[in-house]
Amino acid sequence: MSIITRTGDDGTTGLMYNRRVAKTHPRVEAYGTVDELNAAIGLARAAADEDFVREVLLAVQKDLVVVMGELATLQEDLERYRTDGYQMVTSEMTSRLEKIAKEIEAQNISFHGWATPGANPSSAALDLARTVGRRAERRVCVLLETQLLRNPDLLTFLNRLSDLLWLLARWVETKAIC
Repeated sequence: MSIITRTGDDGTTGLMYNRRVAKTHPRVEAYGTVDELNAAIGLARAAADEDFVREVLLAVQKDLVVVMGELATLQEDLERYRTDGYQMVTSEMTSRLEKIAKEIEAQNISFHGWATPGANPSSAALDLARTVGRRAERRVCVLLETQLLRNPDLLTFLNRLSDLLWLLARWVETKAIC
């Protein structure tokens, strides 16, 4: 099978279960931005010197596949999606992020005021991923506000993820100083 399908030449793209929508649809904007976030996190993982950071980011990337899958499924297809064995975004996913954030905060990371990205390549990549994560949050907000999405756990997960990425960047900077 070739990556070239030509099905998107008309300005539409495929969702789960052979549904087609415009490439400008808010749902496509949301999962496309989460895809960008996943790529940015991949860059941050590749730039990380610490095993802890790489392990956390890899686990997050696996969770983002769950996020994208749910975002790429229309509301009327969600029951089928679940029945087919696909995972939905849950509060437990957010709780895992919160646990990691608390572990980092307990290490007395140092920061003063507004952080300026770029202290080192690893923290800069994490800050870039954080900003893409914040954009993904905004795209998911649109879906929630327009009733195209009903699972608020998606937004909560992305919000906590952006917080965690900020903390990881500060942690990396603090480790570099020590």
